[in-house]
Amino acid sequence: MEPKQVEDLIKAGLPDCEVTVKGDGSHFDATIVGDVFEGMSPVKKQQLVYKTVNEHITSGALHAFTMKTYTVAEWEKAKKLQVGS
Repeated sequence: MEPKQVEDLIKAGLPDCEVTVKGDGSHFDATIVGDVFEGMSPVKKQQLVYKTVNEHITSGALHAFTMKTYTVAEWEKAKKLQVGS
């Protein structure tokens, strides 16, 4: 799979989110930002994202997948911390 394909899958399942995926065809890192995550535990956030790609993980088309999930407010704070690093 290509990063764009993974990004499109996540966007289809979570249309109100900003999604960025980087990867090399077998290992992918995704950053997903959206208010849909408001009030959710980290595990619930991951479960929501996994629902969008699970069929491709199960089939083996998507091998290694890691993610970072943020609400819009969390993302703004995280970006500020990264700039200061």
